[in-house]
Amino acid sequence: MKRLTHIKAPAPSAPHGFLMTGPMADRNVRRNAMRQFGNTVLALTAGMLLGTTAVQAGGNVEVLHWWTSGGEAKAVGELKNAFEAQGGTWVDSPIAGGGGDAAMTALRARVVAGNPPAAVQLKGPGIQEWAREGALNDVEDVAVAESWDAVLPPVLAGIMKYDGEYVAAPVNIHRVDWLWANPEVLAKVGATMPTTWDEFNATADKLMAAGITPLAHGGQPWQDATVFEVVALGVGGPAFYQKALVELDQEALTSDTMVKVFDQLRKLRGYVDPNFSGRDWNLATAMVMNGEAAFQIMGDWAKGEFLAAGKVPGVDFLCAAAPGNGYILNSDSFTFFKVEGADELEGQKLLASLIMSPGFQETFNLAKGSIPARIDVPMDKFDICAVKSHEDLAAATAANALEPSMAHEMAVPRTVRGEFLDVVTNFFNSDMSSEDAVKALSEGIKRAQG
Repeated sequence: MKRLTHIKAPAPSAPHGFLMTGPMADRNVRRNAMRQFGNTVLALTAGMLLGTTAVQAGGNVEVLHWWTSGGEAKAVGELKNAFEAQGGTWVDSPIAGGGGDAAMTALRARVVAGNPPAAVQLKGPGIQEWAREGALNDVEDVAVAESWDAVLPPVLAGIMKYDGEYVAAPVNIHRVDWLWANPEVLAKVGATMPTTWDEFNATADKLMAAGITPLAHGGQPWQDATVFEVVALGVGGPAFYQKALVELDQEALTSDTMVKVFDQLRKLRGYVDPNFSGRDWNLATAMVMNGEAAFQIMGDWAKGEFLAAGKVPGVDFLCAAAPGNGYILNSDSFTFFKVEGADELEGQKLLASLIMSPGFQETFNLAKGSIPARIDVPMDKFDICAVKSHEDLAAATAANALEPSMAHEMAVPRTVRGEFLDVVTNFFNSDMSSEDAVKALSEGIKRAQG
């Protein structure tokens, strides 16, 4: 991306009463003062989460995000309510659709116009790209005061930083490679949750013979790519996934294993109902919920939909890791763009501290369906799916099988991701051969890197 030369860094400023400004305010004074601010915010947050009133901190923040479905809307509502409970003014700027693609288009227009929102839902390499353009504020003082390095997984902490300083705050960890199912539908054909793709295919064939849609899917590029990367992990394993979808190794991209990945994707295409094109992901989740389909391959934000509808995991719906021996990581975070004005800067600091508070991480993720980004939050209030996610995360980390999501912008730049999405969606919606898809993918990745 080209550097945005028109962006002007704001003059030093900070929350009232906590930070000296001007030429005599050196970095140590600022950091010590912000430590006092961070501790105060934590105290306020704790009081709010316990249902007590506290001194109002204030601050303004406009938040650009794409959380608009039931479970997501409930989760972001928790953050909005917590922020406003401390006297802040929250301006909500939701942009639905596209797994965040539409929101990123709107963000680019806002930044080019010189009017960025204060906080933006952003993730992965996108954080680094915006930072390189000089478009971000850091919240390092808050992070140091609250010891973020000690409570975040190192791989995730690294994604949140630019030049060693935090420019984003993670709210959660999502697992992408989940298989969701309706137990009543499976019972109709005497099936259980599959553990291999061969087992999945056999169960899907039984469902088809019984006149039941095996796989609920929404025909949007990011959803197609989600299924593709889950299949890639399951067919090739973590080492193949790392080589092909993260390192973009041409030998892996053009291998027989990649042909097999597309072969399995072709099978899955045959298990989808004819009305899938353009369907939003949460509507596909509703198909499983309502017994219109047996399975959905989707990240654990789908669980938020089940929970928002009052469904009980293990009873009304089933969750299992999709076939494979790894863990595909996705994480939502808020990145702080360069804004001016004491109230806006105060709002950013307050929002960063609030996002990373243990109480909020618990409350938010109970609503969202994900697990906390902080490793020190107890899991006793979480459901069986979340507990399994937490356990599998630890196991995958120990086995070097934790992989960042390509489809959800944790692994590769958006230009490279776009090539994956184009090829996978073209394949899913045509009679393209697996061999031709592999060739097109290889050429597309070379083009994006060139």
